[in-house]
Amino acid sequence: MDLSKKILFAGDPHGNFKPLIAAVHQHKPKAVVLLGDYDLESPLETSLQEIVELTEIWWIAGNHDFETPDKHHNLFHSTLAHKGLHLKVADIAGIRIAGLGGIFLGRVWYPPQTPKWANKQQYIDAQRPHIRGGEMPLKYQCAIWHDEFHALAQLKADILVTHEAPGSHKHGFSVIGDLASAMGVKHIFHGHLHENYAKVIKHSIQVYGVANAAVADLAGNTISV
Repeated sequence: MDLSKKILFAGDPHGNFKPLIAAVHQHKPKAVVLLGDYDLESPLETSLQEIVELTEIWWIAGNHDFETPDKHHNLFHSTLAHKGLHLKVADIAGIRIAGLGGIFLGRVWYPPQTPKWANKQQYIDAQRPHIRGGEMPLKYQCAIWHDEFHALAQLKADILVTHEAPGSHKHGFSVIGDLASAMGVKHIFHGHLHENYAKVIKHSIQVYGVANAAVADLAGNTISV
């Protein structure tokens, strides 16, 4: 087996899972990691039913996955819900992979600006009484929160997968590179911006952008199927 193909990374499907499914059939990876923005009209396992039994499936969420209650439910209440990597490190095919889902949101934290809220509880406590008892709005659930981000930085990993881009992209955020450095990460794979590219950032961290519906291997190569 080509070791670079033992884990595959899938860029934002936006409802099109065919390239990922074809890549799994062709390369038979031990695992796949999805980088967010699924636009699910049915539970995630339904969209991936052809490969659920063929490989491990891991994921992080993107901003689109919080757009409607249905999209959110089809991801976070799917039978693959426990495979979410957000704010975690998992041993996947012998490699420690950490996940950071969601996006930076001006009304919560938009680096390098100071966070609007120190944490979710501070935000909830500041709401009107009739709002406090309800669930946090989906828009806020998709945000990257300052305290959770820095808690993740205390963990160690080999690869960091994110929806947002680090400073390697003109629309990225340098704090993601700082996060990767603190965690000892050597490679970052991200989606969101719909571009395939490779770039090295400070501390010799290799970044790979994975375009929408594209699939990349561990070496950052875009897989054609």
